[in-house]
Amino acid sequence: MSEPVLQVRGLERTYVTAAGSLTVLRGVDLDVMPGEIVGLIGPSGSGKSSLLHAAGLLEHPDAGTITILGRDCTNLVEAERTRVRLATIGFVYQFHHLLPEFSALDNVALPLMIAGVARKAAEARAATLLGELGLADRVQHQPAQLSGGEQQRVAVARALANSPRLLLADEPTGNLDPTTSAAVFDNLYQLARKTGVAALVATHNLELALHMDRVLALKDGRLEPWTGG
Repeated sequence: MSEPVLQVRGLERTYVTAAGSLTVLRGVDLDVMPGEIVGLIGPSGSGKSSLLHAAGLLEHPDAGTITILGRDCTNLVEAERTRVRLATIGFVYQFHHLLPEFSALDNVALPLMIAGVARKAAEARAATLLGELGLADRVQHQPAQLSGGEQQRVAVARALANSPRLLLADEPTGNLDPTTSAAVFDNLYQLARKTGVAALVATHNLELALHMDRVLALKDGRLEPWTGG
């Protein structure tokens, strides 16, 4: 059996607030395998974003280890964490965070060029991804000229541009209406399946969660299998 793309062990995270300490992760363990799409559910404030940010090397946990492709990334220096993120991890957020002055094509090609890919090759890859997401006729449009669903599909293409091994999505359809949400999720699901990326997707949408390989619920700082109840 292949090794996990993402392996989390004993993850703990506590925030200090005006009301006192708030612990959102209490010894979380998690494996995500190649080609597996794992759903993550839980109420607002349960720690879903904290888990994703730690797994994506955006935040340091208070305790525990984060292993990506067999490498312990927990205590890497920031420059090395950035290199791992750029080479290995794709992110999709609830809000697309597209650069407003650039076209859809440029928004997707930019991460490739940052990684050292020549402009022509980067634009070709971007155009292919956007085409697979049904945006072939929108590649030269700026974000303000696109619908919310189209903007989010551009964000999905951008996240997958560098062929990441791990995809982390934080409420990727949470800002969309139900019909658009279902369409964008289907695009994300199909493209993740095609690329074989390991995906961890936080969502409030239980109907969408049912389509994932398995779903975990974050409750009282711990992960447990969700049975659909």
